Amino acid sequence: MLLELQNLGKSFGEHEVLQNVNAGVDRGDRIGIIGANGTGKTTLLRILCGETLPDTGDAAFGSGVTCGYLEQNARLDPALDIYETMRLAFAPALEAMQRMEMLQKELARDPHNGEVAEEITRCNAVIDAMDAYQMDTQIKKVLNGMGFPADTWNKAAGVLSGGEQTRLRLARLLLERPDLLILDEPTNHLDIETMDWLENYLRAYRGAVLVVSHDRYFLDAVCTKIWELHGKTILTYRGNYSAYLPQREAADERQQKLHDAAVEKAAKLQDYIDRNLVRASTTRMAQSRRKQLEKLEIVEAPTAEARELSFRFAYDIEPYDELVIMKNLTVRIGERTLIDGLDYTVHRGDKLVIAGPNGTGKSTLLQVLDGKRRPSGGMVRLGSGAKPGVFTQQQARRAGRVIDAIWNQYPRFTELDVRSHLARFGYRGEEVFKDCAALSGGELARLRFAELALERPNLMFLDEPTNHLDIYMRESLTQALAAYTGTLLLVTHDRYLMQTLGCPILYLEDGKATFYPDFESLKNRGTEQPLPASQEDTAKKQGYGKEQRRRRAEVRTRLKKVEEEIEELGAHIVELENEINDPEVLRDHLLLRDKCDELDDARFHQQELYEEWEQLAQEQESFEAEA
Repeated sequence: MLLELQNLGKSFGEHEVLQNVNAGVDRGDRIGIIGANGTGKTTLLRILCGETLPDTGDAAFGSGVTCGYLEQNARLDPALDIYETMRLAFAPALEAMQRMEMLQKELARDPHNGEVAEEITRCNAVIDAMDAYQMDTQIKKVLNGMGFPADTWNKAAGVLSGGEQTRLRLARLLLERPDLLILDEPTNHLDIETMDWLENYLRAYRGAVLVVSHDRYFLDAVCTKIWELHGKTILTYRGNYSAYLPQREAADERQQKLHDAAVEKAAKLQDYIDRNLVRASTTRMAQSRRKQLEKLEIVEAPTAEARELSFRFAYDIEPYDELVIMKNLTVRIGERTLIDGLDYTVHRGDKLVIAGPNGTGKSTLLQVLDGKRRPSGGMVRLGSGAKPGVFTQQQARRAGRVIDAIWNQYPRFTELDVRSHLARFGYRGEEVFKDCAALSGGELARLRFAELALERPNLMFLDEPTNHLDIYMRESLTQALAAYTGTLLLVTHDRYLMQTLGCPILYLEDGKATFYPDFESLKNRGTEQPLPASQEDTAKKQGYGKEQRRRRAEVRTRLKKVEEEIEELGAHIVELENEINDPEVLRDHLLLRDKCDELDDARFHQQELYEEWEQLAQEQESFEAEA
């Protein structure tokens, strides 16, 4: 075993982060660490790397195990260029090479010196262990894979952007090849091609990998185990993230059943005690039951608040069909052309992803489309009835409390209204009174989405919406965007989000714009023919006329309405069933008859709604199949 965690605990003042954590890492493990923001993932990594000491327990490494750690915000030597920075990974071998040159000269002068010969052997062992004679080949392979072409190798590390520095630190760490590779959000700042390369590299890695990530696609592609930080401890699940989900659901169900059974048993014991303790004939038996009750341990009910965020985006105004019209659109930054002469129309209800390598101008193009930046040529126009909502990649700092951010815009809301709305986005209890200036990037993003939901836009421009979010919020946001019946234009590197939306992708690269019908086509772009970047051909490929788009929008709207009616009716049926079982209703036969009739009517209507939902769902599937 490379690493064993034994009863690990850590607190910051009165705030306990980790408690009795027990887990192990074997060679070949690919472990993904997940959990809501603030559950202690980075704290755990710092303990493993020796940067922070645990308060209790121990993190015990196997004998001779080496460990490499990618921090989120570490810095490089600004004076070294990219290639020299990579050579630092071979520092022990380079020192051994220099030492060996001196030793060989000594051995030439004294061929029978056994100590010199032994030291040469030790130097050779260091060089061979790092495969240092193939150093240049290894460096070039990793640099190319991590998105550093040869013409950038002499750039100083000090002039690189934050994202480029993160990639370079990761590249150097990969070359060091420690037994245990510990990565904190490694896919941040990586484009699609680089993420694909990294996943292939990590799958073939000879040691073990321990990675904190909120990227579901990455966790599915790389991981063989999942550690979930929940309730101050680690729960271990086998398989990747998709395999973890049903296991977690089953574990929660088992825990809930154990909790319910214990609560029921406690209630029966208490009832017996209350009825029999005062009777002389049954006092001893009641006292025996009391002892049983005192010893009874009630399993805690599963707490999944952080994992259960349920919200949606809706709109009130139905706009005209042609919603974002681009005519001969040209976008330039300095001498570089991002888009040249693009003709394209985004129709009502469409979704469009803008993707591409870092630095290709995706955010700039989105700013042109949402009106924040003027195009270099041509024009962009929003159709009649458009009500846009915008999410920027970096949320501006703001004053006041979280609750005030909503209440100031909607003063007619009651405190209960505001708090209930914020709870859908993960702000519960005292969190609604947090100072906005102290919010993290993920918390600011959640607050902005809470505002967007109330703005009810029929057209949304989103720039990297899943950045800074934990995996549970990403899941909830992905579901909400997939269910959104308005029009959506978004910039993202999130491959799971692209895959779930299943919409066309405008891919920017080397000053060219190429359309792909979906994420699978983008992944296989070396073998499949992309969509041409013209509106007419794209419309033919998609095979939708105005009538089909109108009917598709009607089906989406009605399907959402039926789902809401089914949910409301289900709650009403449960309420009626509870009323029918009420003793007062049971004693009044006329009221009981009325309630039973109302319940029959509700169930009949529920069945009608289910049948309508099935028909609409089939019609929607047929639209998707045709598309």
